[in-house]
Amino acid sequence: MKKKFLIMIVAGLLVGESCKKDSAFLDIPPKSVLPTELVFSDPALVLSVLGDLYNRVLDFSGLDNGWSSFTDFSEAFPSENGSYFFVQRTGWGFGEWSTWDYGYIRDLNLFLQRANAATKLTEDDKKRFIAEARFLRAQYYFEIVKRMGGVPLITEPMEYDYSGNVTQLQKPRAKESEIYDFVISEAEAIKNDLPTNIDVKSRATKAAALAMEARAALYAGSIAKYGANTPQVSLPGNEVGIPASMADAYYTKALAAAQQIINQQAGAYKLYQVLPDLSDNFAALFLDKSSVNQESIFIEDFKANGGKTHGFTTNNQPFSISDEGLDAGRLNPSLNLVQSFEKLDNTYAPIPTKDGSGDPIYYTNQLDIFAGRDARLAGTVLLPNGLFKGKRTEVYAGYLLGDGSIITSGDATQPKNVPGLGTTQVVGKDGVVSGQEFRTQTGFFIRKYLDPTVGSGRRGRGSDVAFIRYRYGEVLLNAAEAAFELNQPGIALGYINQVRARAGLTTPLAALTFDRIVHERRVELAFEGHTLFDMKRWRIAHLVWDSNKMSVADLVSNIGKATKHNTQPYGLWPYKYYNPSSPNNNKWVFREVLPGPVTGANSFSFGNYYSQIGNDILSANPLIVKQPNQ
Repeated sequence: MKKKFLIMIVAGLLVGESCKKDSAFLDIPPKSVLPTELVFSDPALVLSVLGDLYNRVLDFSGLDNGWSSFTDFSEAFPSENGSYFFVQRTGWGFGEWSTWDYGYIRDLNLFLQRANAATKLTEDDKKRFIAEARFLRAQYYFEIVKRMGGVPLITEPMEYDYSGNVTQLQKPRAKESEIYDFVISEAEAIKNDLPTNIDVKSRATKAAALAMEARAALYAGSIAKYGANTPQVSLPGNEVGIPASMADAYYTKALAAAQQIINQQAGAYKLYQVLPDLSDNFAALFLDKSSVNQESIFIEDFKANGGKTHGFTTNNQPFSISDEGLDAGRLNPSLNLVQSFEKLDNTYAPIPTKDGSGDPIYYTNQLDIFAGRDARLAGTVLLPNGLFKGKRTEVYAGYLLGDGSIITSGDATQPKNVPGLGTTQVVGKDGVVSGQEFRTQTGFFIRKYLDPTVGSGRRGRGSDVAFIRYRYGEVLLNAAEAAFELNQPGIALGYINQVRARAGLTTPLAALTFDRIVHERRVELAFEGHTLFDMKRWRIAHLVWDSNKMSVADLVSNIGKATKHNTQPYGLWPYKYYNPSSPNNNKWVFREVLPGPVTGANSFSFGNYYSQIGNDILSANPLIVKQPNQ
């Protein structure tokens, strides 16, 4: 009996070139169950199978899997009643972030087995399809090892013989280093079988393979070097933990892979520098899917006219500017993150709410308080009175009177009497009211990924903004970090200063420190899915999320320090100052406020460095070694 193969079409998955024109991938007609031999004789059918495998790529954060993962780790506040647990719990479970999808690995191994055996495909088609499947398999193993450490390394489809004996299917965990070595070696093996066309974004390219290799090698090097600081997080067989002696070799591989992209050996990638306003330019990087965007390398794409969209803009657009006037405003960046964007003179400073005497500073325009900052701030965060779709957000928490009293209400539609003004609106349509969902509770909205296209915030339509998995800016930062760790400061500074110059920080750094490396990744890569894994690989997660609640003094001190504890998301609330006898009448003052729903404090335990392996997996395979602290 012939084996059958289910062909699944991923509607709307934008891909790059193949054996046919790029757009042809979207026009493959749906298929039913077809014989394997027939499928692997037709490149269009093979591509449809591959499309399903691409559609199953695992991302820690993404635009199509909700918005809530972006609000964790005190980088943002979740303004939705059902999500307050993010800021009310005191830690993460040991099983969070885990993955163990050997069904996906089996499907990739079956694809490779059948593609290798195919006799009716051209050599060019066959070579590329095989390289793409190996890329996807390596990418998933990278996702596993980031979460679980070493796992069984299965590269061939395993078959059960129905004898009742399953021992031949039980494989032990590989060393953590062996999984990283596999990812790196696979990237090296396939890179030259993949295209160098920079217009190919949602299928594997040479640059995507090298970007994966650089990131994986950097992670492995970090774990080898900084793992010595957490001996509790290791196993005697090195299923978890990498010997320190291996660090430099990994950093060397990371730098070499990144430099192949930087030196344009994989295509003419470069930083996105299109718009004259640097903040608008940074925001546009994540919206522009045209050929002008030569920074994005590998993306998850969406197409509004292909039926594949996401609700990121619907969930997170400012309420007063929302397409339907329903729910919005869920993802509120924290003041913790906002103040980490440094001043243009390369110094760190809190957002200035008070003068040297402790008196409030009065601002004519709400945006004035953020002047002179890294342009990435306004490109990442929609600030109070910020512009979206040609309209200004309306964000304020009440009226501050001359006697120091505050008049506020529970919603913009609930006016209050202000002496001298009469009955009037006293809070912004977009907040701030503590506990009011779908409005900002920190004073900020997300701007990164927010789609200004008409209709993109409607539930029925959604947005087709892409999620960038690898981009050139990160490649430069990976190269800078690897060079720094290899004691090559000149090379490291050259790369990191390119990224900073794009953000308006035109005075180059003269020296580089670990704190600077950590800071630069935080502000450049905010809300791109790196925060957790960076903190883990540097072994500082338990120091940053140390379970201690934060005071305002804690908040505004040690900005720029890699191990600054960051356990509760604060907000910056604007107030209208009303005092007709004062020259500051009708100006704005700001206060640092902890939103009312925030009652917990993030606590990262040593058991969180590697996610717990489920009891079902352990009972099914006695060769699997438990995690440390499990």
